[in-house]
Amino acid sequence: MQRREFLNLATLAAGGALLTSRLALAGTAAGPSRFVLVIMRGALDGLAAAPPYGDSDYAALRREFALHAPGSPNGALPLNGFFGLHPSLGFMQQCYAARELIVLHALASPYRERSHFDGQDVLENGSAHPHGLQTGWLNRALAALPGPAQREAGVALGQNVPLVMRGSAAVTSWSPSKLSALDEDTLARITDLYAGDKLLATRLADAVAADAMAAGEGDDNMAGGTSGADAATAGKLARPAAANGARYAEVVRAAAGFLRQESGPRVAVFDTTGWDTHANEGGAEGQLAGRLAALDKGLATLRQELGPVWSDTAVLLVTEFGRTAAINGTRGTDHGTATVAFLAGGAVAGGRVIADWPGLGAHALYQGRDLAPTLDLRAVLKGVLAEHLSVPDRALERAVFPDSAAAKPLRGLMRG
Repeated sequence: MQRREFLNLATLAAGGALLTSRLALAGTAAGPSRFVLVIMRGALDGLAAAPPYGDSDYAALRREFALHAPGSPNGALPLNGFFGLHPSLGFMQQCYAARELIVLHALASPYRERSHFDGQDVLENGSAHPHGLQTGWLNRALAALPGPAQREAGVALGQNVPLVMRGSAAVTSWSPSKLSALDEDTLARITDLYAGDKLLATRLADAVAADAMAAGEGDDNMAGGTSGADAATAGKLARPAAANGARYAEVVRAAAGFLRQESGPRVAVFDTTGWDTHANEGGAEGQLAGRLAALDKGLATLRQELGPVWSDTAVLLVTEFGRTAAINGTRGTDHGTATVAFLAGGAVAGGRVIADWPGLGAHALYQGRDLAPTLDLRAVLKGVLAEHLSVPDRALERAVFPDSAAAKPLRGLMRG
């Protein structure tokens, strides 16, 4: 929650109602590595985002929406001579050329049905079944980090803390506000009003400091909270984050603001929506192209805002499942199975496409309609968590992803 949202609510609500807000600053980070999880809700079309133009069956399935070899009309951006990137993903292609992007194709979670709700639940709970666990794999990974427990090692950016971040490990949250910012005089008056109540003064100070951190103005001295007497000073440091930008850009900048802090969280999670392209999906241009362009721009903004911290960062972009191999009658794609994921960042050993490609021939499609899965998402997650965040292998197998022995960690994803 941002400072301005907290303060406007504080002005309108009775004091007791404010006690339900859970506002806290991040604790001391255990190391330099940073991890960002981006959940693309709605099921991304992996055959459009990373088209396998070298597959002889691809063009017939995609018809007028097919993306062809680089350099041709409606051509994909170059990767490895078989796979390309959608033309809207220019920054991602730059990351690939800089060896800071891995494309992981024909990938899926253990889920094999086509419900968004159940698919997202499996994606986030880390088990093989919908509602198999009531906590999230990323929270359990944070709980298993070596060394003393951190006050808050992760931050969820959005209206709610997603399942993947729920559990015993302490995490914080932040959401862009729809309310107008308060002027400093009003803030000072509210600070004076709360000064006599230690709990309310602390909550207010934490909200102010968290907003400052999200805006990239955090001070390491704020990590332990701010006293009521210092709240007015902290308030002067906090300005609304990216107030003139789009909400997505504001969330991305806030994520970078948290992760830049030496005493900030190591992990950030946010999501994007609108990937359920049943109709009028488009090819090189159109509905999906616009969404991919916004995603690409957001990733470029994250890179810019992180600055030197980018070199210690891994960003994983995942979705609940893929889409059908063929275009449907409404010029879109329906719910499918395998798809693509992207692992980007300065800490990534990139410049590669990882895929045990099953092919798109009629005999190779899963249930005669979908890209067949050949890579378990949990293998990728295990590899990133082990190599990048130093989560012990024992914890990965027993607590983070129970009953996943068949999904061996994919090694060599990170530099060094």
